[in-house]
Amino acid sequence: MAVAPTVPAASLYVGDLQQDVTDGMLFDAFSEFKSLASVRICRDSATGRSLCYGYVNFISRQDAIRAIEVKNHSKVNGKVIRVMWSHRDSDARRSGIGNVFVKNLSDSIDSMKLQENFQKFGNILSCKVVTSQDGKSQGYGFVQFESEDSANAAIEKLNGSTLGGKQMYVGKFVRKSDRALPSHEAKYTNLYMKNVDADVSEEVLKEKFSEYGKILSLVISKDENGASRGFGFVNFENPDDAKCAMEALNGSQLGSKVLYVARAQKKSERKEMLRRQFEEKRKAQILQYQASNVYVKNIDDEITDEDLRKHFSQCGTITSAKVMRNDKGLSKGFGFVCFSTPDEANKAVNSFHGFILRRKPLFVAIAQRKEEREAHLKIQYGQHMTGFAGQSAVIPGGYSPLYYPLPGVVPQIPAGPGLMYQPLGIRPGWRDNGFADRYKPAVQPSAVPLIPNSPTPHRQSRGRMNSNVPQGGGPPYALHLQQPIHSVASSKDISTQQKGSPSVQPFLVAAGPGVEGSDMLSSLLAAASPEQQKQMLGERLYPLVSQHKPDLAAKITGMLLEMDNSELLLLLDSPESLAAKVEEAVEVLKLSKAKLSNQDSLYTNYLSTGVAVN
Repeated sequence: MAVAPTVPAASLYVGDLQQDVTDGMLFDAFSEFKSLASVRICRDSATGRSLCYGYVNFISRQDAIRAIEVKNHSKVNGKVIRVMWSHRDSDARRSGIGNVFVKNLSDSIDSMKLQENFQKFGNILSCKVVTSQDGKSQGYGFVQFESEDSANAAIEKLNGSTLGGKQMYVGKFVRKSDRALPSHEAKYTNLYMKNVDADVSEEVLKEKFSEYGKILSLVISKDENGASRGFGFVNFENPDDAKCAMEALNGSQLGSKVLYVARAQKKSERKEMLRRQFEEKRKAQILQYQASNVYVKNIDDEITDEDLRKHFSQCGTITSAKVMRNDKGLSKGFGFVCFSTPDEANKAVNSFHGFILRRKPLFVAIAQRKEEREAHLKIQYGQHMTGFAGQSAVIPGGYSPLYYPLPGVVPQIPAGPGLMYQPLGIRPGWRDNGFADRYKPAVQPSAVPLIPNSPTPHRQSRGRMNSNVPQGGGPPYALHLQQPIHSVASSKDISTQQKGSPSVQPFLVAAGPGVEGSDMLSSLLAAASPEQQKQMLGERLYPLVSQHKPDLAAKITGMLLEMDNSELLLLLDSPESLAAKVEEAVEVLKLSKAKLSNQDSLYTNYLSTGVAVN
């Protein structure tokens, strides 16, 4: 017959453990109790270091009660520990119910003595005097009662009482996050003074401050050599006297220096006040320069702060210009230019967005805060998803109407060299149902060459196309270049291409990887209109996309062309980034196809119902 496993009946929390206490040491400390079932030291999941607390489990609840009585405030490995019942409910632990804060304790008061003085008011769950690393009392502690009534009774009876020769403060514990800063109307008697001349003594200060009321104490902080550190404190008996002294002496001349006098603050209070002042100042600066700060990315690695300032100074007065750098001083490829007025900033955006600076086209826009940018991108992403999924019933593939117009609508794009996208209704590569035939070209290329006269040498292109691609099944972005071409290919090369040899198209050869290809493409983009820029980038992207998804290359290329030109250039230079973008586009197309299928199904059901009724 199987024996049921032994289940612990009581679990105790053990806190304030030394860092080097192990499970074995904790087990040995509680081994005198025969029903001890198990122990566990809690550790950091990443580093494995002890969190300085653990749990001890007992079979017998009576042994657990005795363990609290015997082991609470005892020493393990030279340090006093706390033992209390384990509370699994984190909300109950953090609620603060029954928790009392005690301060101004004598150095002679330890956790055990504090508990002895408070236990007459009710059952105590935990009692602790906070100590330093060397075990000395910090002068304050906490007492956790089982009930709120016990805590209130202890506060009422013990607040202001004397323990160990010092008057205690006993009050309700308040979490740091809930502690409010004192208002301007708050009463205070202690003043802080700084910028005190080294020749000014405490006697001189007492004489000066006593003009405004009775002084309980005054001290100047001094170093180990007894020299003044330039600041100190003065405590008045009456709050009104302290306020009058502060208002009269703050900013007054004393010796060779101007005295600073203010209400004395705790370190935490002062840090919070400075943090709020910093936030207010920061918000004021953001509002002041909200529309005047320009964000610039895709900056060449050689561009310095001075280069950036010099380049953008054509648009107005610059208050600051900075290229962001990493710890090693290398450019991160972006920076900020702050103008004196929003008009100047807008002029810079309109003038230099897409401008080629040291081989790279700049992306220039009005700077946004991180929170604003994240919100904007979230909305933009949502709109793109809606467009890709929702427009698919109207525009095949969910493409932008700018490049893939609606049936029967002629796009308002001026004629120019390069590729021209024809309306769906008259494009030979589309069937009557509005879906593209993958075996026929969906884009009609122009016969005008796009290559300037340039001695750029031949380089193997990662996105090259052979001129012997079958006429009926060529990719939508393939070019048929008009003869003659004088810039890249010789007349002999052109003759060879006309005969069907597998030589590389001159335009795409110039677009190969490396500095020469980037320079050539940048020059071409700089000289082209916005519509032509998209066409040229599409011609570069298509062969690269077709390497990943040949059946969807035309659709995905059209989707990618909706991106900013500077981002497209980065994709051309980074195969990994391009591959990731292609996968994103595939997912969007799947979503679009699924939604379109649902719409077709609903339409079919509607027709079937209509036939049945008729």
